[in-house]
Amino acid sequence: MSIEILRAIQKINPDASYTLDGDNIDNIVWVNGTTPIPKADIEAKIRTELDIAMEDLRFKRNSKLAETDWVVLPDSPIADKTAWQNYRTELRDLTNGLTTVEQVDAVIWPTKPGA
Repeated sequence: MSIEILRAIQKINPDASYTLDGDNIDNIVWVNGTTPIPKADIEAKIRTELDIAMEDLRFKRNSKLAETDWVVLPDSPIADKTAWQNYRTELRDLTNGLTTVEQVDAVIWPTKPGA
């Protein structure tokens, strides 16, 4: 958690001077004349575990989409693109409705056509 607190502070004020004892946001000590950043502002910038899990899932999903971009191009040698279009739609829809880390971890990836 402390790294997320530090990142949040840096997003708000990259020049802030402070110390943080442990992982508790209440243990921030502002130094060298740094104007304290309200706790609520810092908390609003902290990425949650779900944010991190979704970011990772989207990265993997986007990589799979990029790997198959060529399939849906008009000059692709694939005659029947329907299965590939369905696969790509399933990939794009993969993140819909996910609200917990457990759901993200339980995602079942669609099977690539011909695999």
